Amino acid sequence: MSKGIQVAIDGPASAGKSTVAKLVAKRFGYVYCDTGAMYRSVTLAALRRGTDLTDEDQIIKVANEIKITFAPGNPQKVFIDGQEVTQAIRETTVAKNVSAVAAIPGVRSRMVELQRQIAQEGGIVMDGRDIGTTVLPDAPVKVFMVASAHERARRRFLDNQERGIDGGTIEELQRAIELRDQKDSTRAVSPLTQAVDAHLLDTTHLTIDQVVDQIATLIEKTQQQKQ
Repeated sequence: MSKGIQVAIDGPASAGKSTVAKLVAKRFGYVYCDTGAMYRSVTLAALRRGTDLTDEDQIIKVANEIKITFAPGNPQKVFIDGQEVTQAIRETTVAKNVSAVAAIPGVRSRMVELQRQIAQEGGIVMDGRDIGTTVLPDAPVKVFMVASAHERARRRFLDNQERGIDGGTIEELQRAIELRDQKDSTRAVSPLTQAVDAHLLDTTHLTIDQVVDQIATLIEKTQQQKQ
């Protein structure tokens, strides 16, 4: 029995990557690694410590000192040094600052190191901004998920409502998402970009199940080719 392959899912904010990645992992019995939650955790820890977010050395120090762990759940639970932060890392203050924190080279190198450690055994689905290009460049299945900014804002709004989070109106969320796209795509280190061998998947008019089915088909074809 194969131990499974590495599946890299990239795309802009609120394209549905995490939701889909979790379902794909569940379907194949793979591990799911939420890389976005890792950067959000560093951001939250820095904010809680009162760290100057313009002081890169201090933020890198935070990234190196904290321990980020995950536990099964719906949603998957996230912990910083043993304290659950699943809801806290989704708060507006974190969302507004995570792009700047994630752009710091020292933070990215630390997170990439941890992500590669998690993925080395295979049988993993990992989603983020630079998984197929930087973290797992040799992953046999790479998907780049996109959707319109308005649709992504609508999805984030509904998700916030379900979680009991006041994240702003759809219009405010769309402006924030468009700004996030601009920051993520133009940062100097590991910018958001589609890997040349990634499958482009526009989810704007697709249901979650349809997206999962399309990615599952890619995985099954790849597994068959490896046999």
